[in-house]
Amino acid sequence: MDNMLALGLDIGTTSIAVIAVDSVTGEVVDSASFKNDFTLEGKPFERLQDAVKITEKCVEVIDSFIDRHPGILCIGITGQMHGILYIDGEGKAVSPLYTWQDMSGEEPYESGESYSKKLSRITGYPVASGYGSATYFYHKENNLVPPSAVKICTVHDFAAMALTGRKTPVTHISDAASFGLFDIKTREFDKAAIEKAGLNYGFYPDVVSGARIIGEYKNIPVCCAVGDNQASFIGSVADCESSVLVNIGTGSQISFASESQAKNENAETRPLHESKNIIAGFALCGGRAFAALEKFIRETINLSDSKTDSAYPFIDRFLAVSEEPRDPLTVRTTFGGTRADPGMRGEISGIGLDNFTPAHLIYGVMNGIADELVSIYNSCEKPTHSRVIGSGNGLRKNRALQKIIEKRLGMKLFIPVNNEEAAYGAVLYALTAFGRYRTLEDAQKLIKYKEAGDTQ
Repeated sequence: MDNMLALGLDIGTTSIAVIAVDSVTGEVVDSASFKNDFTLEGKPFERLQDAVKITEKCVEVIDSFIDRHPGILCIGITGQMHGILYIDGEGKAVSPLYTWQDMSGEEPYESGESYSKKLSRITGYPVASGYGSATYFYHKENNLVPPSAVKICTVHDFAAMALTGRKTPVTHISDAASFGLFDIKTREFDKAAIEKAGLNYGFYPDVVSGARIIGEYKNIPVCCAVGDNQASFIGSVADCESSVLVNIGTGSQISFASESQAKNENAETRPLHESKNIIAGFALCGGRAFAALEKFIRETINLSDSKTDSAYPFIDRFLAVSEEPRDPLTVRTTFGGTRADPGMRGEISGIGLDNFTPAHLIYGVMNGIADELVSIYNSCEKPTHSRVIGSGNGLRKNRALQKIIEKRLGMKLFIPVNNEEAAYGAVLYALTAFGRYRTLEDAQKLIKYKEAGDTQ
């Protein structure tokens, strides 16, 4: 049945995954993942990766899947949003990938105003640091744009180009919007705003709004790449009307389909496909807040004669046998700032003589992670949802956090059986583009769930 399989590639910030999915049953029949450790040194505020080496590794792994599973139907691609790299007229990379974590836009421009705030003020669009247009604006103002560059694109757009042999990128609306200076209503980059900022409109890639095949690799149709936030939504949510998605990984997001506009400064209206949008709210730390907690506990342990390389086993054992203590600490987990205010830092309050304990701190951090997302959700004009879909390893592996999310949102939480949600979403999108399914909603019926806490 190998000729019923489709491949999905997800180029994440810290890891890369490839999966093979049975297009009839939805079962993941093969998978591989590896660390995205292709980082490059740069200025202190830059966050760089080697897009060429990333793509070479992705092609190598895809080739191994094709060898094992002859007759692949199609290939779907997704990856980390917001970041950009520059390419020349031959479709070759002429810069590193500046990831979504890049802070060039936060550098002071003039009178203490940052590049991202200057760009936002000029154009009228909110463009946070890390968004492709903010990074491009910083480079343009400092004469850092490579002389041979003719286009900007995402790393997964670049991977799609490498597979199909295209010399120019095709960017899905999910990624185009993540660059900034994109008009949600017209589904196009705002030429007037771009040129008002002194940027080259011609640098921005062509945009497609639906599931589309853009070429072939070894006679296998390749779908246009989609942003990982939307791909995770597609690969996790079988029923868009009744479900809200909570994803906790390196960062964290809460997303739901909506016809209204986001009203919270830490939430955005993002194109999903064609005319449908999602409201997506973000906390920059998410799982990183829990990682900071682990580091604190690990270093505390290492002050004694006992030494450990990881405090996660200690935390896991504690959470397995402990309930949330009374008189909790209040922890604001904005340790890495927010999109609207990158300089903001976290806060721990409500400390008393009896609650200054590791248990209270552990639960305080988990409550803080949940509260960041729930506060965004509650501030939005939202439809009625009846269940939460949970994704991301930061949530999948933490039953205590699952309970907190359920309690805060007042809904039952379900977890997709497949744990590579973005790659799975890329597969569903590709199967729609390929014509295996008439609509994306039909393809999403392949998604299967287990209840939170169910380890089967």
